[in-house]
Amino acid sequence: MSETAQQYIQRILENLEGQEPLKVQAATAKKIEKLLKRVPPAKLRKRPAPDKWSITEIVTHLADTEMVGGYRMRMILATPGTPIAAFDQDVWVTSGHYDKRNARKSLEHFRALREANLALLKTLTPEQWKHHGIHAERGQESIEHMVRMFAGHDINHTKQIERIVTPNRKTGK
Repeated sequence: MSETAQQYIQRILENLEGQEPLKVQAATAKKIEKLLKRVPPAKLRKRPAPDKWSITEIVTHLADTEMVGGYRMRMILATPGTPIAAFDQDVWVTSGHYDKRNARKSLEHFRALREANLALLKTLTPEQWKHHGIHAERGQESIEHMVRMFAGHDINHTKQIERIVTPNRKTGK
């Protein structure tokens, strides 16, 4: 059964509980880089189960969602209240040939996009943090909320990578 938009929001934000979103975001690329350090390319591309993404697919997803998030924030800052299009992440995995990508290159892309987005966020006024867009599936989302969601999203996917790299280790949900 697929989760609702509200269930997704709750699950992602629960990952962040007690943590500072910008610190989480600033640390994610380095955490993933450490996890990938000694993983051979074949393991990076291997799916842990037919319906679960490989490490390469997860890292490429992070890069693409960082690009989308940066675009969304810039649109909201330029035109508060703007519509925010949703996308089907599984379709992107297939149509973007994530399985043929290089995980380490995708991590470099993610890192560059994340650094650009964090640099933008550091310049925002308190009023700009409250600017919002209207997400097609989740409704009104402020920049502040989006930053918390992206940090929780980082934690979610970092845990997935940890479970693949060290399958016998418990890493949460």
